[in-house]
Amino acid sequence: MPSLAMLTPDPGDLHHESRWAEVVEANSAPLRAVGFTVEQRTWTDAGDLGAFDLVLPLLAWGYPRAHQRWLQAVRGWSEAGIRLHNPASVLIWNSDKLYLGRLAERGVPVVPTLYANRLTPELLAEATQRFGSERLVAKPQISAGAWQTIRWSSGEPLDGGPTGPAMVQPYLPQIETEGEVSLLYFGGRFSHAIAKRPQPGDFRVQPEYDGIITVHAPTAAEHAAAEAVLAAIEEPLLYARVDLVGGAQAPMLIEMELIEPDLYLGYDPAKGALFAKAARELIAG
Repeated sequence: MPSLAMLTPDPGDLHHESRWAEVVEANSAPLRAVGFTVEQRTWTDAGDLGAFDLVLPLLAWGYPRAHQRWLQAVRGWSEAGIRLHNPASVLIWNSDKLYLGRLAERGVPVVPTLYANRLTPELLAEATQRFGSERLVAKPQISAGAWQTIRWSSGEPLDGGPTGPAMVQPYLPQIETEGEVSLLYFGGRFSHAIAKRPQPGDFRVQPEYDGIITVHAPTAAEHAAAEAVLAAIEEPLLYARVDLVGGAQAPMLIEMELIEPDLYLGYDPAKGALFAKAARELIAG
């Protein structure tokens, strides 16, 4: 019987104490159904992972607040020959949102983004002019779950936001009504999709902010955009979540989640069957 370790949050990280147990169970159920034994290991103190056939960092929540520790852990697992998926190179590359700029250089349609070492009024003024937008969103380059993310309008004082390296994007007002679309892929194959809309007056669609989630049937343009993103990544991916914004006919990438995405298996008609099949194929190959 193949064995699998699923990396989970640091128990001392109170940001995630309320949600992660139900998510790890949702992710584990389809894996058990195809014969895996699933063991939970805290990512910050995982111990010896060498006996596992597969190690998935699907709940390594909190790594943006301990980024150097994350990089050190991933490199250590890789050097020890641990069978990580997604691969260690992907887990490092995807942990810094500079990856969006690199994907844009490869021709992927990405929300325009300006990067800087820190968020300043001067950076916001430059972004306003460059994007032709009086409203902006600022977030840390290393972040997850809308942490330290703010919406800013021209003329407002700078209040809050990233405290370290930052990125600024034009605010897309259709987020308020259309939200984001997420397409889930396992082993490079499309599985299911959801739409996420914010609560009235908000712009954040994450479950932590009570985002409204519904099953979504992707358009041809959304499928094409997501597949262009996947084609730009050379490494094999067990799982990928492609988050798109900008409307059904002209979608753009806003996030590519390859480390610890919510897979939304509760919205998958097959209840994670393709996810489990892709995991079995990995260890068989």
